[in-house]
This record gives sequence, structure tokens and C-alpha cells, in this order.
Amino acid sequence: MSDLDLLYVVTALVFHVALIVHFALRRWAFDSYILPWGWIMYALSIPAAAVGVILAVGGAHWSFWIGGVIYLVWAAFGYRVEYVAHIEWRNARRWPIFVPYIVLYLATVMFYWWPLALVSRPLWYVAAALFVVETVLNVTSHRGGAGKGVAV
Repeated sequence: MSDLDLLYVVTALVFHVALIVHFALRRWAFDSYILPWGWIMYALSIPAAAVGVILAVGGAHWSFWIGGVIYLVWAAFGYRVEYVAHIEWRNARRWPIFVPYIVLYLATVMFYWWPLALVSRPLWYVAAALFVVETVLNVTSHRGGAGKGVAV
């Protein structure tokens, strides 16, 4: 495994673990976590994008660096919608926000999972297991009401 591969693997696994922590905190401590601390998941896109740039400049295959770029785009969009404009879009289903948000989120998750198969099949399975856990926590951690459901 090259240094660039290792950098991608660590970034991908940290991303998935960060989502699990985020969704778990959102599920079990929603009111005390999401508004004061939920933005951190978006802020993590900055170092992820920097890793993406390092991977791209280092000559890594595009599938290894694109996740960081998409993550930054998703985070900027989500942060603006949720923390700057304070738009409730989940329960009111604002489709012009819902569709790009979900597509960008899923693209980010997939590019921090699928390319792992190019490096290590066992790590791909680890990321698959993490994806299942984060998805269950994500789905079960949403709450209704205005101002609720912030961040992912």
C-alpha cells in the first residue's frame, strides 16, 4: 500500500467513524448536541478536501480524491442551508434542497467507501459495515419540528 493509498484509507475510515459518532450523538443527545456541535461534521470537510488535493496532486486515481471535493461541496451547501439560512427542509420536504443535499451526501459516502476495494477488499468490507451502522443511526436519529433535523 502506497503512502497515498494509506492517506485515502485513513481519511475514508475516519469519515465513516465521524458519521457514526455524529449520528449517535444526534440520536441520543439531539437537543444538547445538534445545534451547538452538529456543524463540526461539515467543518471536517475542510481537511478532507485538503487530503483530496494532496491525493490529486500526488497522482492518485480520481476516485480517491473526488470524495473530499464532493464532501466540501455538500458541507458548504448543508452549512449554508441549515446554519446560515436556517431553512427547515426535511419535514417540510423542500425538494430543491432535499434532492441536491441527499445526492451530495450519498456521493460523499460512496466515494469514501467504494474505492477502498481498489486498495483492500477487507477494508472495503469494514467500510461496508460502518456504512450499515451509520445508515441505521442516521435514519433513526431524525426528529420532527422546526429547527430539528439539522446536519445530515
